[in-house]
Amino acid sequence: MKVLVVDDERPIVDAVSYSLRKEGFEVVTAGEAEACISSARTDKPDIIILDVMLPSASGFDVCKALRRFTTVPIIMLSARAEETDRVIGLELGADDYVTKPFSMRELVTRVKTVLRRSRGESNDTDAKTLEAQNLRLDSAKHEVSRDGEKIELSLKEFDLLKFLMSHPGQALSRQVLLDRVWGEDAYVGERTIDVHIRWLREKIETDPAVPALIQTVRGIGYKFTGGR
Repeated sequence: MKVLVVDDERPIVDAVSYSLRKEGFEVVTAGEAEACISSARTDKPDIIILDVMLPSASGFDVCKALRRFTTVPIIMLSARAEETDRVIGLELGADDYVTKPFSMRELVTRVKTVLRRSRGESNDTDAKTLEAQNLRLDSAKHEVSRDGEKIELSLKEFDLLKFLMSHPGQALSRQVLLDRVWGEDAYVGERTIDVHIRWLREKIETDPAVPALIQTVRGIGYKFTGGR
């Protein structure tokens, strides 16, 4: 598995790279925004570790740019622990957020966890394949398709859709979705759910303005109806 480490602080890059290589990962590095985007296109990493504070652009802007062409998992690093920064990063499509200073053991564990989830190794449901109307989710291949056409989803979008499809017809609160998809210790708010639901609808619904698959349950949250 290949990891792209993006940080302008050489000691951090060296320490993270060393720890990852000890665990058997292949590592490529970049020190600024353009190099990160270029490496993401050419080196095709399996996961990206992205610092928020880069010399040429904000890591948030880089994350947004990456999400225009890749769904590869992204873990953001930041010296700022404010909840607002965590929410911004996750709402832009990051899959995890680690605050500096951090232990290398913690970071490597986070990398492994996100990669396992990106490969569909989740305990949310035992079903390998979930289907509803013209929508198909294949956990083994970590793919979603509509009418046979593949739909590109980020890791969190995939996990959220999988959890919704695994509980058809059930009204699921935003807090339940946060706990089960982001984790009980995630520093994100309910707004994050609404943003990801909007993104999912734009990708899987025939008419996102009139959703047939994911419906809002007023005062509670959302439910997957499968178009019924």
